[in-house]
Amino acid sequence: MRKRMSSRWRSLLVLVVLTGGLGWEMRSGGEGAVGMALEPLPIPLGLPADTWSFYVPVDNPLTAEKVALGKRLFFDPALSADGKISCASCHQPERGFADAEPLAVGIGGRRGTRNSMSLLNVIYNPAQFWDGRTDTLEQQALEPLTHPDEMGNRSLTEVLERLRGGAEYRADFRAAFGEMGEIDATRLAMALASYERTLVSGNSPFDRFQAGDGTALPPAARRGLSIFRGRGRCSRCHVATEQQPLLTNFAYQNTGVAAGDPSFDRLARLAARRIEQSPSPQPLVEMEGMAGSHELGRALRSGLLFELGSYRTPSLRNVALTAPYFHDGSAASLADVVRFYNGGGRSNLNLDEELHPLGLTAIEEQDLVTFLEALTGTSPADLFPPRTSPVHPVSQKNQVQSSTR
Repeated sequence: MRKRMSSRWRSLLVLVVLTGGLGWEMRSGGEGAVGMALEPLPIPLGLPADTWSFYVPVDNPLTAEKVALGKRLFFDPALSADGKISCASCHQPERGFADAEPLAVGIGGRRGTRNSMSLLNVIYNPAQFWDGRTDTLEQQALEPLTHPDEMGNRSLTEVLERLRGGAEYRADFRAAFGEMGEIDATRLAMALASYERTLVSGNSPFDRFQAGDGTALPPAARRGLSIFRGRGRCSRCHVATEQQPLLTNFAYQNTGVAAGDPSFDRLARLAARRIEQSPSPQPLVEMEGMAGSHELGRALRSGLLFELGSYRTPSLRNVALTAPYFHDGSAASLADVVRFYNGGGRSNLNLDEELHPLGLTAIEEQDLVTFLEALTGTSPADLFPPRTSPVHPVSQKNQVQSSTR
């Protein structure tokens, strides 16, 4: 027989309903569960129907408390060494959880070497970052905290000590993980990853068109779709089928963007020789201190010759929100992206064999851009920063900058 919901949970449920909640329905967690398991609302049109049953790891199930904690952490600049940079500094809701900078900007205005990727639909990624160097969102969540060009902490211990100093965070971690839920790196990563998994977006005009609404795409976008699937050859990498609806093949490909760095050709040839002599990542790890070596891309992690200069094929969902483009932010607009590929990419020793000049006219290029703009879907149900105090004093000006820069 089903147990009666306690007064504590009845009060919490009423509060969530009255405040708009997390955009999720809630139900009592199973035996031994901490807090409230989430009964998700229907998946937006166009996304996998098994999203919540297949893509959420069994060792980190979604709960209301954990998602709320992860959201608060995501928008809190206290995670950075100077209290000015939050996850949302580079992953802004109004920009598709990306930002407007060519390269990520971190603590003290330091610039990284990669463009900030959108976190929308990140739940589906089989690996994280442009080079796929981590497998899970839990692993990814911790890396920026101690990166000198991102959040700039000397160690994870430094971050955890700040969080432990806040009574609200101590209570939130216990609510999410139980009375023994001390603030540690594992639980910090689990909370952040849980929030990020709720950032799903679908129901774009393209999705509605695919579902049978012939009016969802204007004529120019329909022409662009024909080019996307045909002469443009876009769908060879940005797969858009019922079985693979994310508009990416999740593969790593060299499209010639990295070859725009003047040192790429020299470094790629050096890397190729080293790989041939010792086929493993180690020879390339030794190159990481060289200027421009970051452009070697996925090969730095895999040690594979055919992945020199290769980067993950990003999803095109919501792509109109996330300019600038490419791993180095070198394309300012979608029109620039289309022109780049219309020209066949940029020649280099490892250019993907699928790329060659397309011969599209200016009108066809514009039609293709119009189609790409039709891939913008609905926003996640719960986008806005939580109204809670940071762990240590940060000026209101810095808090605003951290969520909108």
